Amino acid sequence: MNILRLGVAAARIGATAAVFAAGVSGGAHAGPTELLTHRAVYDLSLAETSQAAGISGVSGRMVYEFTGGPCEGYSVAFRFVIQVSDERGQMRVTDLQTSSFEDPASEAFQFLSKTYVNRKLSEETRGRAEHADGRITLDLKKPDEREVTLSGTALFPTEHLRRLLETAERGEAILVADLFDGSESGDKVYETTSVIGARRDGPGTPGDEDANAVAKIGEHSHWPVTIAYFDSQTQDAGERMPVYQLGFLLYDNGVSRRLKLDYGDFELSGKLSDLTLIDPVTCNQ
Repeated sequence: MNILRLGVAAARIGATAAVFAAGVSGGAHAGPTELLTHRAVYDLSLAETSQAAGISGVSGRMVYEFTGGPCEGYSVAFRFVIQVSDERGQMRVTDLQTSSFEDPASEAFQFLSKTYVNRKLSEETRGRAEHADGRITLDLKKPDEREVTLSGTALFPTEHLRRLLETAERGEAILVADLFDGSESGDKVYETTSVIGARRDGPGTPGDEDANAVAKIGEHSHWPVTIAYFDSQTQDAGERMPVYQLGFLLYDNGVSRRLKLDYGDFELSGKLSDLTLIDPVTCNQ
């Protein structure tokens, strides 16, 4: 098991709120597709595991901050800290710290990611990607300095999630799209398949999540969503299996809760424990 994949997948959950960068006109509550700039905290734990995973316990926390505005673009600051215990009693602490910026038109995407294992820097990725002539041009600084051209029209995170929202609003259940998010080596494209459930009115019951945090979401509708990620470089014959799947409730004001990270042989849950509202950056008139 590559424990670093935990943080990569969790970062994609945090990026969900970026979908609402499209069509925002300022103010947090003016309409059903308004983006709520916010800081969300999720408590992480082991939900299910198999003997093959070799995991005996997991605990951690994920903090996600989404700021900016529709005219200047949106920034994400994200931290994912998790302690994993194996069946031999050994523990590993993984600390993933990422920041990114996507411009209002989703033409350019900047990203920085650092992963520490037991407080030692293990991986670092930094670069800038742009759409150009039906391709993505990539200027990588870390893990090594090079220029890369990616064929095809893979979407950046806000772009991808904007399509997800549009698909959900139309009442459609499936979205298939390629995604570039700067993760892992910084030059990887994932094929994604999103399955969207029926729209649900209101915030729903808090369940075992913090009731005050859920109440701050407001009376917004939401959809249950599952996104499967496939390695675009894997060409296995027959039915392909996803690298992992993300499940969550996606609200029409940009907040996600009731998270699930499914790796096949183990599964993590993320429960919303705190939500802080942040004033958006308004457009200059």
